[in-house]
Amino acid sequence: MNSSMVDWDLAVSLGSRLAGEGPDVTRAEAERAVAELRAGADRSTGLVREFTGLVAAERTAPVLIVDRPGWVQANADGFATILAPVIEKLAAKKGPPSGLSLAIGSRVTGAEVGALLGFLAGKVLGQFDPFHDPSGRLLLVAPNIVHVERELDVDPTDFRLWVCLHEETHRVQFTAVPWMRDHLFGEMQAIAETMEPSRFLDDGLKRITEALKGGREGGQSLLDIIGTPEQKEIVDRVTGVMSLLEGHADVVMDGVGPQVIPSVERIRRRFNERRKGVGTLDKILRRLLGLDAKMAQYRDGAVFVRGVVDKVGMDDFNAVWERPENLPSKAEITDHAAWMARVL
Repeated sequence: MNSSMVDWDLAVSLGSRLAGEGPDVTRAEAERAVAELRAGADRSTGLVREFTGLVAAERTAPVLIVDRPGWVQANADGFATILAPVIEKLAAKKGPPSGLSLAIGSRVTGAEVGALLGFLAGKVLGQFDPFHDPSGRLLLVAPNIVHVERELDVDPTDFRLWVCLHEETHRVQFTAVPWMRDHLFGEMQAIAETMEPSRFLDDGLKRITEALKGGREGGQSLLDIIGTPEQKEIVDRVTGVMSLLEGHADVVMDGVGPQVIPSVERIRRRFNERRKGVGTLDKILRRLLGLDAKMAQYRDGAVFVRGVVDKVGMDDFNAVWERPENLPSKAEITDHAAWMARVL
């Protein structure tokens, strides 16, 4: 992406400074946390496979234990990747890149993006980054996990495995279902294909940045700027997918957790109270696309998965992963019978 549009080096530098280092830990505590997270991720692979029936290819999508600056760098890379097709399409429609660079570069700065990443870097426990070549990567943010387990006053070993179960489910979703990554990226490109540069550039990317930050009350999302019926149809499809992925991970956590995590009920109860404030890359995407429904996606997605599995079992539910056409729509997420009638 043209550096005059967003100064990514500045964004990473500022974001890392704003994120801070995290809780005070001794070297021994830090080493133990890293070792337990790595072991938890490895252990979770088999637990997720046994519960879901999804088999991820070996040696794909590495697991990285990172600090806050590492998370900032990874998400700056991801953010640039997500925006790239949008910017490229706008450049092609608008004309010479120099003019577009001036129009956008004056509105979005590395400082704005850096401030956003710095804010989120202190909150994210882990995430799967599907857009990292070639098959994505799983990030576990060790200082944040240690901070939250202390804040919630829960057993550290149990909590670390609990986090790993959720995040490893996302890694399995994308590596066992290899078309998912290209499907989501294709939806982003589809939005870019339908953009009107004049409408988009009236207020520029600054309005997107405000939406990402939570902006003013009633602040506008990307759809408020470029929303057309065709684009909203795409966003409805993305809503269904994100709800499915998050809800499925929650069902796995709750299904596997009691078997291997003695204090799982205490962890779940305390974590639910905190969860509203946690930010991840998928929440950035949801805000950007006007999908920031807080707990709704976890709740609705989990209800959908449980509803189908209770009726037909996990094996038949897994038809959802067979091809893009089998993914639930936004409407079907809250009406699992309709999805079953269409797909099964």
